Amino acid sequence: MSHLDLFQLRISKYELYKRDDQLVDDLLRDMATERIVHISQKDGGTQIKLIIDYPNNMQALFKPMRFPREQQTLPNHFYFTDFERHTAEIASFHLDRLLGFRRAMPVTGRILNMTTELYALADGDLLKTFFVSPSNNLCFHGKCSYYCDTAHAICGNPDTLEGSFAAFLPAKEMAPRKVWRHPWRRSYHKRRKAQWEQDSDYCTMVRDIPPYDSGRRLLDLMDMSVFDFLTGNMDRHHYETFKVFGNDTFPLHLDHGRGFGKPFQDELSILAPVLQCCLLRQSTLATLLKFHNGPKKLSEALKESMSTDPVAPVLWEPHLTALDRRVKIILQGIRDCIAKDDTLEPVIQNDAS
Repeated sequence: MSHLDLFQLRISKYELYKRDDQLVDDLLRDMATERIVHISQKDGGTQIKLIIDYPNNMQALFKPMRFPREQQTLPNHFYFTDFERHTAEIASFHLDRLLGFRRAMPVTGRILNMTTELYALADGDLLKTFFVSPSNNLCFHGKCSYYCDTAHAICGNPDTLEGSFAAFLPAKEMAPRKVWRHPWRRSYHKRRKAQWEQDSDYCTMVRDIPPYDSGRRLLDLMDMSVFDFLTGNMDRHHYETFKVFGNDTFPLHLDHGRGFGKPFQDELSILAPVLQCCLLRQSTLATLLKFHNGPKKLSEALKESMSTDPVAPVLWEPHLTALDRRVKIILQGIRDCIAKDDTLEPVIQNDAS
């Protein structure tokens, strides 16, 4: 069995992997170094992603590098038309692990040879989209909803291409997943606002709807809100859980490619679930306080965690600075919530509360 098979078999009701699980590092190493035997384009999605096949039936999802690390989200891009960043996928995995959630699949960076590891292994419709640019670089664009044309091609530099490799979840036939509409989903419309953006009492309504009326799920969404605010990811419209575990289980943290795009802007609307519900899990608060008070800040811990990645440094330095600033913003929001009622109990809760 491959390390991916073993990893998938160990997924539990409350987390994808145990703290300090050596299998995670083994899997990261496999994805970064194992020989690639075939590539194909993943169906669906707005931007190009490739399925990477290794020996022993192991697979990974490849997101290619599009632009330099210091390039920010274009000011006129809506959150739903922004480019995906391979570095955001890598950094989000490490951040999810540092925060103690362990709800994101392992992701590593890797540098590929465009000719021998992509062009030589592609076939079908994907192969037809390869071409040589005027700069004599090998490029491809694939087929997808957005940005899959010659003007938005992925090109080697000159014959190498950097990208993120994410471990696959278990096949849906083996481990079916339930897809949930996120209560704080954005409108995905150029002019229309979502209900939660206009209703100050929106959380009261959410608290009456299963599965948010009992159990851990509402606290899990608070964790997701904290996680997305730290990364700057506004693109959280649905989430998934494993059906076999019922409702008393964790939501998977998937699709982080649109994070880490605006290091100088803190998008407070991402934190709306926490600020509207005035709710946070006690263990999450303790983790944030640990990084706020030191001795090691979140930016330092994340930089250290990512330092051994094959494409390190993963993030532009201002993104790391933003993390520490955003931790302070979250903690101030919690202080404000506690000050409203002058009591701690309704705001900071455990699953058993």
